Amino acid sequence: MSLQTHSHKRKNILTGEWVLVSPHRTQRPWQGQIDEPEAGQGKAYEEDCYLCPGNGRANGRRNPHYSGPFAFDNDFPALSPASEIEQAASPLLVAEAEQGCCRVVCFSERHDLRLASMDDHTIFRAMKFLVDEFTVLDQRADIGYVQVFENRGQMMGCSNPHPHAQIWATSAVPAEAAKELSCQAKYIEQHGRSLLMDYLAAELADGRRTVCENEHFVAVVPYWAVWPFETLLLPRRPMAGPDEMSQAEIEGFALILRETISALEALFHTAVPYSMGFHPRPSDGGAHPEWQFHAHIYPPLLRSASIRKHLVGFEMLGMPQRDLTPEAAAQRLREASTQKELL
Repeated sequence: MSLQTHSHKRKNILTGEWVLVSPHRTQRPWQGQIDEPEAGQGKAYEEDCYLCPGNGRANGRRNPHYSGPFAFDNDFPALSPASEIEQAASPLLVAEAEQGCCRVVCFSERHDLRLASMDDHTIFRAMKFLVDEFTVLDQRADIGYVQVFENRGQMMGCSNPHPHAQIWATSAVPAEAAKELSCQAKYIEQHGRSLLMDYLAAELADGRRTVCENEHFVAVVPYWAVWPFETLLLPRRPMAGPDEMSQAEIEGFALILRETISALEALFHTAVPYSMGFHPRPSDGGAHPEWQFHAHIYPPLLRSASIRKHLVGFEMLGMPQRDLTPEAAAQRLREASTQKELL
């Protein structure tokens, strides 16, 4: 039975969860929701943008006339400083305080840029700035985990099109990172080696799911991918966090990130929406030899720039499911990367 033609399930070795793969369903007709493709950003400066240099923000504060990356504490943070919370009478109603801080990081003063359209200097500078922001928060005694992420595009619920990332630093390790921590810890205990370093070796030996690579990083569509064109960015050497990257490795990461997103844009002929995030080790001061730094990119697009993947029905009640195999997705991205054209 071929995995490329018959339904089967694959295990996500990072979380221990399973995904159902149904390759034959790519032939089904679509009469569901169709969204308009997103165009480029337009002008380099927008007077009504809360993140452009010199502009006022929603809470009345004003941005400086910055050039290059710029960061500030989120005006509407999802996390707050330490505080006591009321407890429910029933032991079945459980709540705990979760404090921390939220930062907004503008990649550039240019409103019309996105990671896929930045030149080398701009994206190198943006990634170095993100790593520096991570490092400062990572060293705080009250922080247990630092999550760097970018939501890009209206389809991903991004509230502002200016190129920016967010950093949410929490007191505890979040659920997804906790699952990955557990699986990586079990693997190194059983085998004495890094889970993701062994996985990278397997992917490079196979080759079918590799999208692009350079001297320092490799991008693959993971064997267990849930989203149709989900990608995983992996460093070629062991490192637990982005703070361990040399300048050359930061540049290598920036290039592989841009090349991967550019391939998505070439495939869908749009300023592609996605959520992207770093997954570093916990911020508890430990070395964490079990943990390998990596980054995820989750684009929601399925058949075209106007048809998205929805996680509903069986996927919410049973397990995640995908139609296009990871091997087919990677092949399409490789082919698209050879004919990239920026919007």
